[in-house]
Amino acid sequence: MTVFLSSGRARRVALPVAFCVGLAAVLTACGEDPDEGTNGVGKLSATEIERKAQTAANAAGAVRLSGTLVTQGETYKLNMRLKTNGGTGTVTSKNSTFQLLRIEDTLFLKADAGFWSHADGEDGKATTKPSSADTEAADKLQDKYVKVPEDDPSYKQLSGFTDMKVLLAGILTLHGKLDKGTRDRIGGVKTIKINGGEGDGGTLDVSLEGAPYPLQLVRAGGAGTLSLADWGRDFELAAPTKGETVDYGSRLPATSD
Repeated sequence: MTVFLSSGRARRVALPVAFCVGLAAVLTACGEDPDEGTNGVGKLSATEIERKAQTAANAAGAVRLSGTLVTQGETYKLNMRLKTNGGTGTVTSKNSTFQLLRIEDTLFLKADAGFWSHADGEDGKATTKPSSADTEAADKLQDKYVKVPEDDPSYKQLSGFTDMKVLLAGILTLHGKLDKGTRDRIGGVKTIKINGGEGDGGTLDVSLEGAPYPLQLVRAGGAGTLSLADWGRDFELAAPTKGETVDYGSRLPATSD
């Protein structure tokens, strides 16, 4: 036997049914495990998450690091590809932009005219008005690779921008008492934040998908924000050709005021 409901009665039946379905969905959602389908590090303590992220980073053969880094009062904009035996990329400071290429211990520098005309004064600081000789040299050197001598005062600072181990050791350790923050997405990847001590610790986003790589660091005190991507993705490091290089022949300019 078929029973037909009037339109009014049908609506009265449909409303509580819809309510029950909606309530069930809410209750189900409340009971869902936020770590389901992730790598599970979200269940760990903040200290354990940091340790996992550091271990994953140290095991990776390569990384792309980009963003801003403030150190000793100087702001640098970085876009570097790094691996264990060298690195390449661009660094921009207040005074100039330069490209770096390091293969093992051999470091090459390619800079704009602003860098090469950044001559040092007697006090070691840059002069504001480069000499005609500096200007002429800058015109010849810009867009050419210069091999940086290992005994040059600039070698250690410049090579540091290409050293994966040194850079990661300096940025992946948060300070102060750690605590877990909110969950987020960086570049479409689920992450969990770990926060350092209030005021001086910074915030690190760690991937909840695949290996627990660090994906973003917000340094405390406005000291910059860095993104880390392409973990383990290898790339070629090739020395410039003879036609792409030129001999500077003297001490390189300082990279900051």
